[in-house]
Amino acid sequence: MKFNIEAPKEDIKALLVKKIDNLNKPKGSLGRLEELALQIGLIQQTLSPTLSHPCHLLFGGDHGIEREGVSASPRDVTWQQMINFTKGGGGVNMLCRQHGFKLHIIDMGIDHELTAYPTIIDRKIAYGTKNFLHGPAMTEEEFDRAISTGKEMADRCFEEGCTVICMGEMGIANTCPSSIWMSLFGNIPLSECIGAGSGLDNEGIRHKENVLKNALIRFNARSCQTIDAIRYFGGFEMVGAIGAMLRAAEHHMIIMVDGFIMTACMLAASRLYPNILHYAVFGHCSGESGHRRMLDCMNAKPLLSLGMRLGEGTGALCAYPIIESSVRMMNEMNNFDNAHITKYF
Repeated sequence: MKFNIEAPKEDIKALLVKKIDNLNKPKGSLGRLEELALQIGLIQQTLSPTLSHPCHLLFGGDHGIEREGVSASPRDVTWQQMINFTKGGGGVNMLCRQHGFKLHIIDMGIDHELTAYPTIIDRKIAYGTKNFLHGPAMTEEEFDRAISTGKEMADRCFEEGCTVICMGEMGIANTCPSSIWMSLFGNIPLSECIGAGSGLDNEGIRHKENVLKNALIRFNARSCQTIDAIRYFGGFEMVGAIGAMLRAAEHHMIIMVDGFIMTACMLAASRLYPNILHYAVFGHCSGESGHRRMLDCMNAKPLLSLGMRLGEGTGALCAYPIIESSVRMMNEMNNFDNAHITKYF
């Protein structure tokens, strides 16, 4: 798995700052919009950034660890929701329609036959990952296929003219690998990384913690590389998202990052290729326990905090108008000279 992800060149930074500071407003008065405009200008290497053909990749996959009773929702919900997405009835559908995103639904490894639904892109690797309580969730070959599918999907969006991409997931029990990645890659005690997921009660959270602790005991973290931990615990949909994120960064696309699961994927990706964080815009701090702390591992400042924990990419999609406003600021606001306003600083 090789990617060439470079930090954006800084040559244009002084010109971007000058343009932002000379818009007809008090310096710094548009706060995060100014920070976003600078980031996007650097990503695109232009004083007039654009948002075109926004795309949303929704990866679906089931998890062997679900068999241990670590989720309030049964795995059937994964395939049932995927079918619901094809009918336009999910939260992700509504938000994609609202904000003009093209939605791609990808079966990475759902434990159900979905070939009867032509709008679901069939990239099934297996009918769910294996149970990582007893061994690796996927083989090296399966890992490579998941990464390659993510790259393929990002390439597809890029070739359609996409400059801003968002990822989401559907996979019952995927808070489990996310919590473990958070613990391993953030050097945080596992107990502080585990939450209710889709609605566990206190007893359910305690059981989930015990299962994940036992899984970590079997995994010798000290002798393994980052990529080993990703493969050992990850879901097909999560590794697919990592592949898409890394490829999108290669293409200098804006990467919108959603809640707990997608933040865990970005954390994993950043441990492999730190420069990816230059391209990441963190849309939302979710209601899942530990998400804020995981964001802190990357010095990430989410745009929104709405208490959402649906997944699917919905939190990031809600943040899109803020990104759009930052770009409009750069392209539509007048400056002091043209507006004949005295510049007082």
